Amino acid sequence: MSAHHRGHSHGHATAAQPPFVAALLLTVAYACIEVAGGIWAGSLALLSDAGHMFSDALALALAGIAARLARRPAGHRHSYGWARAEVIGAFLNGMLMLALIVALVVEALARLRAPQPVEAGVMMLIAFIGMLVNAAVAWLMSRGHVSLNVRAALLHVIGDLVSSFAALLSGAVIYVTGWLPIDPILSLVIAALILFGTVQVLRDALHVLMEGVPPAIELPAIGNALAGLPGVISVHDLHIWSIAPGTVALSAHLELEDLQRWPAILAAAQALMHDRYGIDHVTLQPEVSHAPPSGRTSVIRLWPRKSRPGP
Repeated sequence: MSAHHRGHSHGHATAAQPPFVAALLLTVAYACIEVAGGIWAGSLALLSDAGHMFSDALALALAGIAARLARRPAGHRHSYGWARAEVIGAFLNGMLMLALIVALVVEALARLRAPQPVEAGVMMLIAFIGMLVNAAVAWLMSRGHVSLNVRAALLHVIGDLVSSFAALLSGAVIYVTGWLPIDPILSLVIAALILFGTVQVLRDALHVLMEGVPPAIELPAIGNALAGLPGVISVHDLHIWSIAPGTVALSAHLELEDLQRWPAILAAAQALMHDRYGIDHVTLQPEVSHAPPSGRTSVIRLWPRKSRPGP
C-alpha cells in the first residue's frame, strides 16, 4: 500500500511598483498636444508618434490594472493568487502593439506613394519635446520592479521615444533638403524596430501562459539532481513552470527505497531546489512502487538513480 505526502514551500517576492498613474497622465497630456501639432505640421511621423502615445496610455493603464490585480492574495477560486494577471497584461499590450505596427506600415506606404507637405519647424519642436516626455515616462517606469508586464508597457514608451527621435530627424532632413519621403521611410524603420521587441515580449508571455519550463532552468538537470538524493530510486512526472515571471513551481513523483525516510528526503529535496535552483514552490509525492501510476501521461517519464560505486 502506497502512501502519499506533499511538501510545499512558497516564496513570493514583493517589489516596488512603478508609478503608473503619473506616467499615464504625462503620456495622455502630451499625446493630445502631439495630435494637434501633427495635424498642423501635416507630419505622419508626428501623428504616428501621437498614436503610439495614446497606445502607451492604454498600455500603462493595462499594466497598472494588471499590477494591482497581481497583488491580490490567493483565495478559494484562485489558489495561486492573481500573479498571472501581469502576464496577461503583457500579452494584451503586445497584441495592441502589433495592431499599431500594422496601421503604421499601411499609412507609411500610402505616404510613400503620395508624399504630403510637412511643416518641418513645428515637427522638430514637437518631436523634441516628445523625446523629453517619453524619456521621463521611461525613467518613471524603470524605477520599480521591471516585470514582464512592465517590460511590455516600457516597450510602448521606448517605441515612442524612438519615434520622436525619428520625427526630429525627418523634420531636420525635410527642413534642409525638402525631401518628403524621409518621413514615411523613418516610420517604416520605427515599425521594424518595435516589431522585434514586441515579438520578444509576446514570446515570453506565451511561454509563461503555456506553462513552459523557465528558460534559465534545465529540466533534465533537476530530474537527475532529485534522483541523486540518498534514498531516491527514480523521478518521474516532473513538471516545472512559472506561476508568473520570477515565481517558479515544481512538482514530481519520487520513487523511494523506504517510505519511512520520506521526511528527511523531502527536507533535502526542498533545500536542494531552493539553494541550487531558487525554486521555492515545491510539490513532491513519494512512491514505493516501481511502476508509474496507471492512467497518467507524463511529459518527462523517468530519471533513474545513477549507479553509485560500491564501498
